[in-house]
Amino acid sequence: MSYLDPIQRCNRHQIDRFLAFFIQQTLVGWLRPEFACRLLDQWPNWFQQERRGIHLNPQLNTFAKRSSALQEITQALHQQELIHNLHGELYPITANNRSQALCQLDRSAAPYFGIRAFGQHLNGYVKQHGEIKLWLGRRALDRWHAPGKLDNMVAGGLPINISLEDNLAKECAEEATLSRELAQQAQPVGAISYCRESKEGLKQDLLYCYDLELPTDFIPHGSDGETESFQLYSLDEVADIVQNSDELKLNCNLVIIDFLIRVGYITPDHPDYLAIINGLHQPFPQMSHPEA
Repeated sequence: MSYLDPIQRCNRHQIDRFLAFFIQQTLVGWLRPEFACRLLDQWPNWFQQERRGIHLNPQLNTFAKRSSALQEITQALHQQELIHNLHGELYPITANNRSQALCQLDRSAAPYFGIRAFGQHLNGYVKQHGEIKLWLGRRALDRWHAPGKLDNMVAGGLPINISLEDNLAKECAEEATLSRELAQQAQPVGAISYCRESKEGLKQDLLYCYDLELPTDFIPHGSDGETESFQLYSLDEVADIVQNSDELKLNCNLVIIDFLIRVGYITPDHPDYLAIINGLHQPFPQMSHPEA
């Protein structure tokens, strides 16, 4: 295995196996054909099939109307046991930034509609005797997603109608019992993106990344039940976990690889250096012939 292995796993998809999903003539997602058929059969007044793909009815012409229709659909799909676990967080449906959202959708339905999803991940680290060590959490075994896997110290989705600063502070408090004052010292260090085909559909994810140097006597602990324990790892240990195991929740590998590059652990002398950097910033799929 190598650093490229988790990057490639996060980007495995065949876009020709999906149908484009449009709102107001804007490409916002990708649907599995069988899921698209379900939408067309059950809600023929809300979805239309055209040559370019599946369109939400343009008569749903406001943010509120579109969001209400999608909420009703998501709840129905949950009752039909297609979507098993409604999350309760609302994500923006957008082709660009969160501020340009056309409507909103429950987080649990995001991969079914193949929409762009946003998150925030924080690398909590300390410096001991000149050596950088990284805090990782062990996810609780009762978690719906990736139970028992290692996780970034703080990681969470980014719902609509909350600022990045406020959401990061909330996640820091819930997942690591960090005070808001300490959370505000986190440094934004960029973003990574990937596109992965999953059993639900397509995950187009963009993760805002942060670094936070912590006091050496600080010990994180969760308050929301998501993480059962935390442990401090040397960079050698973290690099070994990334390259030679599947202990980490998959997308957390990318956040850590990005951290290892920025602190100089992975250097330009590495044979895969440029491929790694490019792999952390994958463009989201577009139609190859937009006017076809």
